[in-house]
Amino acid sequence: MNGADVPALENICLGVETGELVCILGPSGCGKSTLLNLIAGFIRPDSGALLFRGSAITGPGPDRCVVFQEDALFPWLTVGENIGFGLKGRRVPTHVKKERVDRFLGLVGLAPYRDYLPREISGGMKQRVALARVLVLHPEILLMDEPFAALDAQTRERMQALLLSLWQALGHTIVFVTHDVREAVALADRVMVMDRSPGNFSAAVKVDLARPRDEDDPAFARYVKRLKTLVAAS
Repeated sequence: MNGADVPALENICLGVETGELVCILGPSGCGKSTLLNLIAGFIRPDSGALLFRGSAITGPGPDRCVVFQEDALFPWLTVGENIGFGLKGRRVPTHVKKERVDRFLGLVGLAPYRDYLPREISGGMKQRVALARVLVLHPEILLMDEPFAALDAQTRERMQALLLSLWQALGHTIVFVTHDVREAVALADRVMVMDRSPGNFSAAVKVDLARPRDEDDPAFARYVKRLKTLVAAS
């Protein structure tokens, strides 16, 4: 205001357990993406500390990988080449790289599309490639910034189911940013609700529902109603 800096986040405190799937929920402009960029190491905080396993986060690292809303695939590379791109700078034997790419092509259901270019596949398939391209690097933390927001409802549900199956199989820690209440309830172990201006956490809700979760279950609807009320009050 009047040339003064306005903080995007203030008094944020968040701890995430190994293997936990946490959703950051809140309206547009509340600082969700800023928080994710801080954890990723893309930006530095003006104050406070960011720690991973007790060590300060001072920049991006292979232990923390990000999946964005835009798939950002290289259009001149095939599906398989896009997935394996991040392995190029690593001292990994060629046959091991191929094995890894083959494995993750299979895990995301794209083995038949290895030699396709991004323009030849659907939006949902592109996000599968973007997810596999990150997972092939074996990060400890997966940071996801509204990765399914641009997809149609049916494709979005399939991607949510795929993400959960990969999470359960691979055991990653996931911090997932969304503004969609139903998506948060479908995915999260814990939902952190953010206030805006400046961003802060106004509530933490543990989702005690067995997986797979049924959106027609009255208990699911109760969580949705509770979180909608919390978001509206933020």
